[in-house]
Amino acid sequence: MRKHNIARATAWDLTEVILGAAVQVHRALGPGLLESAYEECLRFELERQGLKVSQQVPVPIVYKGLTLECGYRLDLVVQNLVIVEVKAVETLHRVHEAQAITYLKLTGLDVALLLNFNVFSLKEGIRRFTRRAPADAEPATSACQGPG
Repeated sequence: MRKHNIARATAWDLTEVILGAAVQVHRALGPGLLESAYEECLRFELERQGLKVSQQVPVPIVYKGLTLECGYRLDLVVQNLVIVEVKAVETLHRVHEAQAITYLKLTGLDVALLLNFNVFSLKEGIRRFTRRAPADAEPATSACQGPG
């Protein structure tokens, strides 16, 4: 198994801390609240643990040198390494996964978590996404891989 570089390992390890905080929030609040409530409580919990958390981070699209402010916003970015997309929906669909993958592509970050708090057990609502290494580092082409 190929060793991950330090930044990627740090981001991957950070997801475990984020998931622990998400479990705490879910246990305290349960399902049924608005997405914004879970987002705010998760931000609070992560900051209590000493992590740097940015909230509602705008993500522009750059097309042939033209920067478009299209209203894309990342719910949370933890330590400038991990995107956290918070949902409170009946079921996670492919469109939600596509959103997380698109955010990885637009930001160049390596790890994203998609968290659906509207579930009985939070582990049912967790999806983890990573970007693959560039084609010259591995045989695979540069792309995003699904839940991991």
